[in-house]
Amino acid sequence: MKNDRIVLSCEGIHHWFGPKNVLHDINLSIVRGQIVALVGPSGCGKSTLLRSIVGTHPPRRGSVIIHQKEGDTIVSHPVTRPGRDRGIVYQRYTLFPNLTAIQNVAFGRMLDETTIPFRLFKVQQWRKLRFEHLKEAAALLDKLGLGHARDNYPQELSGGMRQRVAIAQALIMKPAILLLDEPFGALDEATREELQRMLLSLYKENIDAAERDESPPYTILMVTHELNEALFVSDRVLGLSQYWDWTGAGHHEFPGATIVYDTPAPVFHPQAEREYQAFFTQKEEILRTTFDPEVCQAHDEFLRFWKLAEDGRATRILRS
Repeated sequence: MKNDRIVLSCEGIHHWFGPKNVLHDINLSIVRGQIVALVGPSGCGKSTLLRSIVGTHPPRRGSVIIHQKEGDTIVSHPVTRPGRDRGIVYQRYTLFPNLTAIQNVAFGRMLDETTIPFRLFKVQQWRKLRFEHLKEAAALLDKLGLGHARDNYPQELSGGMRQRVAIAQALIMKPAILLLDEPFGALDEATREELQRMLLSLYKENIDAAERDESPPYTILMVTHELNEALFVSDRVLGLSQYWDWTGAGHHEFPGATIVYDTPAPVFHPQAEREYQAFFTQKEEILRTTFDPEVCQAHDEFLRFWKLAEDGRATRILRS
């Protein structure tokens, strides 16, 4: 895999809180344009890993590196704090109640590109820039199916609509990678599937861009506890687990959870019917290798993604 296609690298990440080891030797690379699902048992450290990538809780050992395109150049830098190259959407909505949907989406651009003195004393320039921000926000809301509600306030929107606005808030900043932390967990099943299909539409845009030899615009890492969602939406599933044979690796005490599963997932069209049978076998494999405390295999036994990529049997974004 060419280095210019890698967006995120985690290199030898270890994390602990006091005497408690949480993460052990996390190594992974995410390709530009992928939607990657991260699953694992409760308490295994999924949120700790996500916070390490966000930069709010840097790892105790190891590095998180972002590789961002700037023109025709790839600029790599280690993550030491939060930055605009990583967007994040949580299960709880982060909308300003006094702003409309379109104003909420444009708010980040305003903070990033202007100051209070600029808005007060350079009114003409600010009006022109504000017009561009709102135009871009409107286009994003149209893309996410919310163009009709762009002038509504958060209290006038359903839970699913508010979550779409939160995703648009993050996407307008054009992050190198978008992080989703259980984004649909609080939604009803019908709304949840609707938003899953929205993510599939973003993945289709990635495929279309790659086939035009353009850079895919959206790279997503999504933490979810729902395996059907992980396999339906993503093109690659990572399993983080504390259930692995750490004694066989020479450790005398539990060193922390590590990635025990890394395999491509089937890719669906946004309008396709859910074919649970298409991922039934893989779901059973994930349950056994990642969630079953009675199964303690070597940690690298099911790390197959890059081998399959080399054999040409990986995700569509790698074949484009």
